[in-house]
Amino acid sequence: MIIQRHDQDINTPTGTMRCTVYRPQAEGRFPCIFFYSEIFQQTAPIARSAAIMAGHGFVVIVPEVFHELNSIGTVLGYDDEGKDKGNADKFTKTLEAHDSDTVAMLEYFEQQDYCTGQFGSMGVCLGGHLAYRAALNPRIQASFCLYATDIHSNTIPCDEGNDSFTRTKEIQGELTMVWGKQDPHVSTEGRQKIYQQLIDTDRLFTWHEFNGQHAFMRDGGDRYDPALALECYNKAVALFQRTLHKA
Repeated sequence: MIIQRHDQDINTPTGTMRCTVYRPQAEGRFPCIFFYSEIFQQTAPIARSAAIMAGHGFVVIVPEVFHELNSIGTVLGYDDEGKDKGNADKFTKTLEAHDSDTVAMLEYFEQQDYCTGQFGSMGVCLGGHLAYRAALNPRIQASFCLYATDIHSNTIPCDEGNDSFTRTKEIQGELTMVWGKQDPHVSTEGRQKIYQQLIDTDRLFTWHEFNGQHAFMRDGGDRYDPALALECYNKAVALFQRTLHKA
């Protein structure tokens, strides 16, 4: 499916947030997926991932996750400088601010004539956490979370008791959790902690652990695993086709 792309600036309680919208060129209305990036914002690999998903019949929306802390259009490099800035931003912005970003996107895009009003979330690394976090909103019907960081450790700033791990029981949509067993950012103990929380709270979820490193989806990087990435895209497309095409 041929796609188109455009930028859309929307208002949030913490300032203007640029969202890049990838959607089919074909006429019609399509389900929406909020695609949350890693700490570097919308890099070329993130853009290609969003385009792949959009080409399967979705409106894919990539927000600038740290819009309050950077000028519009900022993309951090995959280098020490970019990593340091991105991690500083991650530990500055609160989960409450991420929540209000998600609400702003829901309110804006549900009014667009190319959206059906069905919403899912997807993300990698920090974005995997934000996709999980977005699932706390009952409007999010399904979430595909890839090697989500900081859920188990509660290291992103938030109010007491408002961390994503504690609030897992509020998730109503279906979750798919994907992990790399060689990922140093989420230990075996961390993954087991999240898995047990999902079991204890009786959430609807699927769990995948692959022999992969952190960022195995990032094409062009040293840890990129093309076969594994393709398998994950197929699983994500299947999840959203099944859950977001409901009447």
